[in-house]
Amino acid sequence: MELYGAAKTVIAPITRGIWPLHTEGLHHIPAEGPVILAANHLSNIDPLFIGVAVPRPVTFIAKRELFAEGNIAQRTFTRALRAIGQLSVDRRPGQGSQEAMEHSLKVLAEGAAFGIFPEGSRSPDGRLYRGQTGLAWLALTSGAPVVPLALAGTNRILPRGRRVPRLCRVGIRVGPPVDLSPWAGEAGRARSRRAATDAIMAAIQRLSGQPQVARYAASVKAELRAGGA
Repeated sequence: MELYGAAKTVIAPITRGIWPLHTEGLHHIPAEGPVILAANHLSNIDPLFIGVAVPRPVTFIAKRELFAEGNIAQRTFTRALRAIGQLSVDRRPGQGSQEAMEHSLKVLAEGAAFGIFPEGSRSPDGRLYRGQTGLAWLALTSGAPVVPLALAGTNRILPRGRRVPRLCRVGIRVGPPVDLSPWAGEAGRARSRRAATDAIMAAIQRLSGQPQVARYAASVKAELRAGGA
């Protein structure tokens, strides 16, 4: 992670200078050993602020489309993602889930911090949507603690239709690890995965204060696109 440290040395001061960052509860994140950071998802730039705020390196899985090699800007962005240890995953049906889980387990087996957005997609309206149960499977299979994290303000920086980023404050609140002991050893049970995921989402909601929606963000966004068409 030497490149991660070098990249953060450059990126963090610039990011904090443009968007003042207020953090709470960072002490809940263990200084070493495997840990899953589960966060709400408001913007594509959420990983940037988590990476800047969290003292230790955090690996996220990014959709493969972000690792483009077309023009100079795309290649530069791709190099930056890879320099800070981000992994690409194929999100086509039947491809992404298995690949993502294998990558995630490997990251945790190496004792690293892994960041995940349980909603699976950015919130279309600022509310907190239902979590995908792959998070619980990962936590119960690996045994890594799950630390909830809530972002605020990132959705105001570059809202839909805006090309120039806004200058605004960003907040990150971190809570204590979620107790998943009631479902220990039950990664293979769908009901246990659902219950454990709901417990994690409830912890995120307590930090963020967002209204919760009992639907998946991807489904709602698909309906909105269909309606717009």
